[in-house]
Amino acid sequence: WKATEIIILNLPTKNMAYRKVTAGHGGALHSQDLDGEALQATVLDLEWDMEKELEEPGFERFQLESTGQRPAGNSTAPTDLDMEPVQPSVSPQGRFERLQEDPDYVSHFTRPAPKSSRRTCWKAAKYFVVGSGLFFIGLLIGRYTRQTGRSGLTPNNRTLPAPPAGPGDLHRVILQDISVEGIKARLRDFKQLSEEEEMSQVKLLLQQWTTLGLTDVHVTNYTVLLGLPGSSPNTITDKASSRCFLPNGKSCDPKSYNPQSMEQLFTYAAYSANGTLEAAVVDVRYGTVDDLIQARISDNVTNKIALLKLGHAPFLYKLSLLAEAGFGGVLPYVDPCDLPNERQVLDEAFGITLNPGGDPSTPGYPSIDGSYREKLSNLTRLLVQPISASLARELLSAPGTASAVRDKCTPLTMPATAARKIIILHIGTQTAYQTVHNVIGYLKGGINPDRYVLVGSRHRSWAGVSAAGADSGSAIITEVVASLTAQIRQGWQPDRTTVFCSWGGSAFGNIGSFEWGEELRQVLLSNAVAYVSLHHPVRGKGPLHAIASPSLQQLAADITHKWPTFNCTRHGECSGSYVSSAQTQGDVDYFANHLGIPAVEFAYQETKAAQKPSFLSEALFPASSSVTETLDPSFSFHAMVAKLTGEAILRLVNEPVLPVNALDIALDVQNKLQGNDELPTERLLALAGALRESAQLFQSDEMRPANDPRERDPLRVRMLNDVLQDLEKNFLASPAPPGCYRNILYTLDERTPRFSILMDAQDVLKLHRSNETALLSLSAISNAISSAERHLRAGIALFENDPKRKN
Repeated sequence: WKATEIIILNLPTKNMAYRKVTAGHGGALHSQDLDGEALQATVLDLEWDMEKELEEPGFERFQLESTGQRPAGNSTAPTDLDMEPVQPSVSPQGRFERLQEDPDYVSHFTRPAPKSSRRTCWKAAKYFVVGSGLFFIGLLIGRYTRQTGRSGLTPNNRTLPAPPAGPGDLHRVILQDISVEGIKARLRDFKQLSEEEEMSQVKLLLQQWTTLGLTDVHVTNYTVLLGLPGSSPNTITDKASSRCFLPNGKSCDPKSYNPQSMEQLFTYAAYSANGTLEAAVVDVRYGTVDDLIQARISDNVTNKIALLKLGHAPFLYKLSLLAEAGFGGVLPYVDPCDLPNERQVLDEAFGITLNPGGDPSTPGYPSIDGSYREKLSNLTRLLVQPISASLARELLSAPGTASAVRDKCTPLTMPATAARKIIILHIGTQTAYQTVHNVIGYLKGGINPDRYVLVGSRHRSWAGVSAAGADSGSAIITEVVASLTAQIRQGWQPDRTTVFCSWGGSAFGNIGSFEWGEELRQVLLSNAVAYVSLHHPVRGKGPLHAIASPSLQQLAADITHKWPTFNCTRHGECSGSYVSSAQTQGDVDYFANHLGIPAVEFAYQETKAAQKPSFLSEALFPASSSVTETLDPSFSFHAMVAKLTGEAILRLVNEPVLPVNALDIALDVQNKLQGNDELPTERLLALAGALRESAQLFQSDEMRPANDPRERDPLRVRMLNDVLQDLEKNFLASPAPPGCYRNILYTLDERTPRFSILMDAQDVLKLHRSNETALLSLSAISNAISSAERHLRAGIALFENDPKRKN
């Protein structure tokens, strides 16, 4: 009776439990754990042929130390090994996680042979002689290498580059290279440029990125239709008193204003209709459906001028409701009670765009030579002019000032006894074709150079408007480029390609990013795996907020939780970071919303950001109202966003399996459907349950290559990543309500976890008593969930090889 011991390997690519299996003569196999820890897992029946497995690709490093004859009992031993599979570890949120790398473990395979074999002994002697020879040769080579290393010279008399750092070391080096001083110096360079000249910023970025070592750095130009101010400011005149006001509330008296003032000329609505309208002012508050119903009850609103607060919903969505209700003009403003106490903008007007995205003259296709251009002068029939809160108070006949009382702010509203004022609104904006510029630079990958991680910021494009956010993003992205290219010069190369982008025309409707994305649409659909945004990294002094696709929320949470102390903002007060999938402003729009590319963004916001109405960032205030030094005088927030962004880039370009969480998408879908009693969602909940089951199966099995030796094949890992990167594309609904994302995985804000198209369906139901929009919305959601479930099922079937597992 002779027993043979078989070590089932702990492969170096993943942590896989191994067991010591003893086979008796003609008997069954019995196992004993070598780890000494009880693995809480279910039984997995792996039908492996050990000899066949050793012939699989990737096993050339494993060799049999002896190949002598085995006892006859081995030939009759059963081939089914009952083993405990390694179940995915579960995070505190109950999410599945992939197995972690274990670079310290060295795998080996041994199989002792019978002592009676002369052939085996002769082979052992030969191996000993050969091994001894190789050992002495290695000593000689090692001695020579040490001498060369001490001298610091190569045979060509040049310094040897440092060896590439491991994943953990590389992350640490990247974070150390990003400094406050570096960001401050780069920000100083951008602030010295002229605010009106976009080309000077483009040239500086082009020069810096090329010098730092990015490859194929170039500028892409697009001639597009822009909404521009007229030769004189727009005006609002009170007919009763004949007082003429500028948008900021100041008098139209020529002695009190400069016709060429940037603040006065550039506080307008891009792409608004032109003309003059005399009508009564109607207070519609935030322009919700309930507000509009109340306004229509009190009076006929046809051709009236709506006084509208920004917030609660996208401006374009509320504008569509106002146009449908019959209004002729709109005066949007920001209520001071909706802003943090640090920002006093009572007497400041702002700019705003009515463009949903891209060149309006080439909707849906790039603005390049040969493209047909539609002839239009505006994007709405409404006369739109943003005004200051002080002018809004004057038109509402509201007493006092909303910011007079610090402890309790009183929102602006029209008193019940006040008579509606009749005003004359004059708007003289215009449209013209101009050129916008993008700066694009590549950091090429080594293993998968055709897989792109996009990193985007913006440069200034709207003259006279605050440039703090644009300059901050440009400084941070350049500092990240400098840190990464420093490691390139040390011999490191990322797995995937990183594409750094600085967008032009962002303030007019993300025109630069839309046109570039439309021109490369098919390439990006196939190759882009993620988008990392630096649109406005420091928006306030509050806690850190991470905006991420549901599939990247776990990645964002893992990164932000590594630095909990950096969420301390004032005098040691600490608050946890926030991770949500609320739709955000900026150039991430086209990639996440129209291409379904997973996206992530890190930014500091005000503490009350989640409690206050959202979408206030649609207002573009003059440059004097927001100063970087006021928000972040120590530049610690800038440095932290740069470090978080750098680590996100490294994980996206380096991890063999993309850090995309399929199960989180399924859980997010279920969360959005629960608690919605106004619409029939029973069938949707059933579909969401099926999606969750498929996601759980996919993530616990197919995302763990250690469960199947064939998964270690690079081609199979590539196939796995293709399934992950295309998952969000299933959730693009068309058409979507104005101002809302087509990607239904994003919510309107952090406080309302629901599908935005269901909000639109409920609003239509209230306004028109029609259920047709609701049925269309439910159908769109149903199709998206079913498509995603089939996508995962197809991915599972792609990796199924054993007929028993298929059944």
